[in-house]
Amino acid sequence: MMTETIRVPLGERAYDVRVGRGLIARAGAEIAPLLARKRVAVLTDETVAKAQGAVLEAGLAERQIVATTLALPPGEATKNWANLQRTVEWLLSEKIERRDVLVALGGGVIGDLGGFAAAILRRGIRFVQVPTSLLAQVDSSVGGKTGINSPQGKNLVGAFHQPSLVLADIDALDTLPRRDFLAGYGEVVKYGLLGDAGFFDWLETNGPALASGDRDLRAQAVRRSVEMKAEIVARDETEQGDRALLNLGHTFCHALEKATGYSDRLLHGEGVAIGCALAFELSSRLGLCPQEEPSRVRQHLREMGMKVDLSDIPGELPDTETLIGLMGQDKKVIDGRLRFILSRRIGQTFVADDVPADVLRGVLNDALSVR
Repeated sequence: MMTETIRVPLGERAYDVRVGRGLIARAGAEIAPLLARKRVAVLTDETVAKAQGAVLEAGLAERQIVATTLALPPGEATKNWANLQRTVEWLLSEKIERRDVLVALGGGVIGDLGGFAAAILRRGIRFVQVPTSLLAQVDSSVGGKTGINSPQGKNLVGAFHQPSLVLADIDALDTLPRRDFLAGYGEVVKYGLLGDAGFFDWLETNGPALASGDRDLRAQAVRRSVEMKAEIVARDETEQGDRALLNLGHTFCHALEKATGYSDRLLHGEGVAIGCALAFELSSRLGLCPQEEPSRVRQHLREMGMKVDLSDIPGELPDTETLIGLMGQDKKVIDGRLRFILSRRIGQTFVADDVPADVLRGVLNDALSVR
């Protein structure tokens, strides 16, 4: 397997995403050209530190790069003010300078929090994303969205701060629990659904083998997902238009995540998968797409062994009105109107802020009644 490079073309802020095997072990050679001095700060979590920490440090040491490391607790709950403060104060205590580089080694939580810390430390230092989860490799590590969660909702505090380099090491996915891998696959499916019907066809054929561990197929899926994200980000870096399409399924997802307390009851990618199924159901009921499309989406998710319905979420969920209220806290709300990404067919989506409340209620009532 060759390492493939996808360029994110953002002028002076352009950078490369490398997808391949053994990239963490080669991190020293990859990162060295960025460094003013042979020293980096590494932010990770305790689980990833055990799995990948020694490999990264050895890779850096090959180029005589010294690493200082902070490992935070794993999980979505880590993306908060307290850990942001802890990270920034640690970077200052380690005398990380403006021309230095922070390496974010981990999943989306570490990438988001580390990127935000880099954005605000000394008014902005450079950082390198080394995503170790499928979700982070195909989505959160690319595009420069950084941030933390607030009690009011997810990712409501943050900044756009592009990385200087992304190293997506396919080998790192071998250590993921199956549930985490499939949660990340929810974001992969999203790319096919939002803009590439051919990619969705490919996933229907290759998804099971990819989930079972085929590294070449995994690399192809990551590469195509990153290509699509890079194209969209290049057109609309700060989400004034097209970039909103990347939020397919997310209006539902973020409300469900808040309803479940950002806990293990529902992982982000699981919420995305359920949200995509609901978005296609909503589109079908609005007469925008054929009824066969939501069925096809649900069938593929089921074949992959993923969460598809609200009934797949353990424990109690709030009622329809409460869920709609939670959606109202979403970042995508403009002038108090909910924004949904709707579909005309698989691979063809658009942004809508005029969804009739009664149709949305009907979709949620029916989804909740199946529980």
